[in-house]
Amino acid sequence: MVTALPGDQPPVVMRHKDRYFVHVRQGGLFWVATTTADSSPFTIIEFLNRLSALVKDYCGVLNETNITENFALIYELLDEVLDYGYIQTTSSDILKNFIQTEAVSSKQFNLFDLSNVGLFGADTQQSKVAPSTAATRPIQGSREGGKSEIFVDVIERMSVVIGSNGVLMKADVEGEIRVKCYMPNCSEIRIGLNEEFSIGKSQLRGYGAAVRVDECSFHQAVRLDEFDNHRILRLSPSQGELTVMQYLLSDELPSAPPFRLFPTIERDKGGRLIVYLKLRCDLPPNSLFISPCVFNIVVSLSQELSSPDQRAELRPESRAVVWNIPRFAGGTQLSALFKLDIPDLSSASLLEVGPVSLSFELPKLTATGLQIRFLRLSPIQPSQSQRWVRYVTHSDSYTIRV
Repeated sequence: MVTALPGDQPPVVMRHKDRYFVHVRQGGLFWVATTTADSSPFTIIEFLNRLSALVKDYCGVLNETNITENFALIYELLDEVLDYGYIQTTSSDILKNFIQTEAVSSKQFNLFDLSNVGLFGADTQQSKVAPSTAATRPIQGSREGGKSEIFVDVIERMSVVIGSNGVLMKADVEGEIRVKCYMPNCSEIRIGLNEEFSIGKSQLRGYGAAVRVDECSFHQAVRLDEFDNHRILRLSPSQGELTVMQYLLSDELPSAPPFRLFPTIERDKGGRLIVYLKLRCDLPPNSLFISPCVFNIVVSLSQELSSPDQRAELRPESRAVVWNIPRFAGGTQLSALFKLDIPDLSSASLLEVGPVSLSFELPKLTATGLQIRFLRLSPIQPSQSQRWVRYVTHSDSYTIRV
């Protein structure tokens, strides 16, 4: 039924005969549960998300190869998690007493695969960051003689719409703080956020540069007795990955949008469409990947790009041009000239050009300004234990109308 659908986004709940099929997508995989009509779909969706997180904790990373090679481990997990279709537990702490199978690790690191926790900029120094695979190993590796490490990741996703006149029409930021713990002897973690952090405009504090969000929710394991006065999150960590906090900032950015586009579109005497794009990055230097999908009715194109490491390609199936920029230094601008052959080009055809959609990753940066002030562990850990705090902002939907 899924393969017969015209698109690649099947409904979350599908019915076939007397069964309901409920699925989520994690790590490029479908996680599917079958049930009868008397089950709550929201419970099943929550369980599938927790199950995928659990498999990620025990296998290190979610991909087809890892699932295949760790079939015995996952089968053992399912045997403990479910009993005759009834959910028993999804706690890593409880399950580690029963799971005996060791994970097989085979992970190809991809900087732009945000389903993994390994989020590092390409320009970081190896002496200052953990190896790219450090936070994607199985939690079982820390039981006996493994490294004692803890990773705190602040991950934000931007949804931006900029009008053809350059006016910001929409700007939303969804963020979360993830903790992945490899410390078996840690009883409490204290995470300090910005002292000027506020939830809603009514809570703006002090005279400094406030970091504000509109909504905020916390994991049930987080204790908030120090949050109101000192902006400190306390929790007793379990080994594995945990989303400690989620937050949302709606219709506002604390600073200007990171990218601006200046397009010029006209027809030449030969009837071709001439498009000149100038893209400006208003950020400090970072390593980015940008793919603006520009046009909807292109047949063929010729191109002139501002640097040799860039490339552009025509994708006939989507009738779009993709402009790939592997590196884009902040405070600079790049340009591209496209000459497009479009059948029966008319003034109405010009209205079908655009919009431009950008896909990017900004390491070591948060759009809201949220920062981890400190990370303290109790009891005090041995000197060889390591703590890593990392930041990344990436595009969820960044659209510029032309």
